[in-house]
Formats: sequence, C-alpha cells, structure tokens
Amino acid sequence: MPTFLHQRPLHGTLSDPYPLSPRQSSSSQRQISLFSRTGLIALLSLLLILGVILPWTGTPSIFSATKPASLAKWQQYTLPQAVAFVAKNKTVIVCAVSQPYLPFLSNWLISISRQKHQDKVLIIAEDYATLYNVNERWPGHAVLVPPAPDSQSAHKFGSQGFFNFTSRRPRHLLHILELGYNVMYNDVDMVWLGDPFRYLEGNHDVYFTDDMAAVKPLDHSHDLPPPGKKGRTYICSCMIFMRPTDGAKLVMKKWIEELKAQPWSKTKKANDQPAFNWALNKTAGQVDLYLLPQVAFPTGGLYFKNQTWVQETKGKHVIIHNNYITGFEKKIKRFRDYSLWLVDDHASESPLGKL
Repeated sequence: MPTFLHQRPLHGTLSDPYPLSPRQSSSSQRQISLFSRTGLIALLSLLLILGVILPWTGTPSIFSATKPASLAKWQQYTLPQAVAFVAKNKTVIVCAVSQPYLPFLSNWLISISRQKHQDKVLIIAEDYATLYNVNERWPGHAVLVPPAPDSQSAHKFGSQGFFNFTSRRPRHLLHILELGYNVMYNDVDMVWLGDPFRYLEGNHDVYFTDDMAAVKPLDHSHDLPPPGKKGRTYICSCMIFMRPTDGAKLVMKKWIEELKAQPWSKTKKANDQPAFNWALNKTAGQVDLYLLPQVAFPTGGLYFKNQTWVQETKGKHVIIHNNYITGFEKKIKRFRDYSLWLVDDHASESPLGKL
C-alpha cells in the first residue's frame, strides 16, 4: 500500500542566468500581442486547461481563482477535520478509494446504509476527482491525504500501483487512532448483510478476519491462528476494527515498518497483507488480538466457492468479501451472480445517489 513515503518536491525560484541581449529584446517586440485576437484565444485556452481540466485529472490547479471555492475548500480539508465531522460515539468507518472504484464504493455504501451506519463513513480519496465527486454529492465525507498516488486506472492486484495504493493504509489508520477514535477499515469490494458492530465483543485492541477458505468449527478460537507454510498467518487486511489503544497503535507502527522492509519490486510483487500478518505475529505477545467468527465474516474463497457451507450457515453471514478473484469486471459479475450488486436497482439508497 519505502514507495509510500512520498514528499512534495521543493522548487527554487526560476531565474535566467543569461538575460536577453539588446538584439533579443528588440526581436521580442514582434511577438503576438496579448490583446490581439490570437492572443486572447490562446489565453482563454490556457485558462480552460488550468481551471477546468486539471482539477479533474487529479492535479490541483495552481490558479485557485479559476476553481470554484468549494473545490479549493476540499483541498484544504484535513484528516482530523474529516474524522471529527463524521465520527459518531468516537467511531469512524473508513475506506480508501480511487475514481475507477466509485461503483464499488456506492455498492458498499448502500449495504451500510441498510444497517444505519452510513453517517460515520469517511472515504479517503486517493485522487482529486474522487475527493470532489464525493464531497459534491455528500459534503464532508471524503478527504484526501496528500500527496495523491497515481491512480488514474484500477490497479491490478500485485502491481506496483496497487502496492503504492494500499501501503498508505496503516498511516491513515494510525493517524486516526492517535486522534483518539475507534476505527473500522473495509475494502469497498465488500457487502454488509448485517451489523458487524454486534460482533465486536469485549475491549480488545485489534479485531480481524481469517483469509483462509478452510471451514472452521462454529465455536472456533478467537486467538490469532497458527502460522501457515510461509511462517506467518493468513489474516485479511481488508476488514479491521481497532480501538485507540497503545496495542493497536503498536500494530500499525509495526505494519509500516514491515512495508518498508518489503518494498515492491518486479521480482517480488509485494502487497500490504503479508506485512500486516508479520506485524500481528511479531506483536502478538504485546497486543490483545481477536479473530472474528468465520461464519459471520467469511472470505470470498469460502463464501463464493463452497455453496454447501453457505446453505448450512444461511442467515449468519454479516460481511461478504469479494476476494479470491481479480479484475474489475469479474468482481462485478460475481456480485451480480449472487445478487450482491446493489447499484443496478438500488442506487437511490446510496448517499452518493446514482453515479
């Protein structure tokens, strides 16, 4: 999700070490006048590009006067401001989204709205188009934490773009914890069928779900599962709930460290989930961890591929994750096949309306 440690470049004042000679100065007088017809057309074209096109390509315009005041306002909107605005009972539900995944965002929001939890949703926009689009429809519920990564297309799982996108996640979550809020993180390729907050028993630091498709007993342990063949667990980093405790903050800090130690490369196409598992494994003795029940939070490899289990546990599923499959269109088709693609017929139930 150290490629995720972006810094804005600092630019010095531009100057010309070789000033115009008298001959060059005289020739410059023959240039097209700004007030000629050609000059005015060129000026208007430049303003159109800077004021209209650039903000929607993910680049903030350098001329704030050419942008509507509302767009400039959302560029200055900070994560602490956004969290304070949406939080209910010191709790926020967070996702991170780029423009190509807006249909999935709306689908996820419809399912959350049916459980009456939509008001506490905060969308971390990963491009300016998403920031403006969401806040125009649902003011205050989207924030962009600069710098925005390159997210002009739906990044494929395992790509460097996907790694850059997801590796920002623990920093956002840590910041929210440090502000003193409970935080639930979801990927937007999820659908809520029930209220997950009823399953957050006790006062544990971190709650999570297993990404393994093997069926567990209904009364399985809530401890961190034993490591698998790669020496670590297979916990999903796509559904996490944390309280603002020292233990939860420690896990996030360790996750950030593990991502630094496992950067993406062409030979080792890392993603954020192994780093999250290493963070859990290495802090398990210091942190109060809680594995959520598989029957309520099944991985996609179980829910979509074991229909016998689905029928046997019908009515007990709470959040369905559309993983164990890659590809934008394939995920939509699978959701449609299981009557979980809600935006086709229920777009009005989304806080964003029909996109």
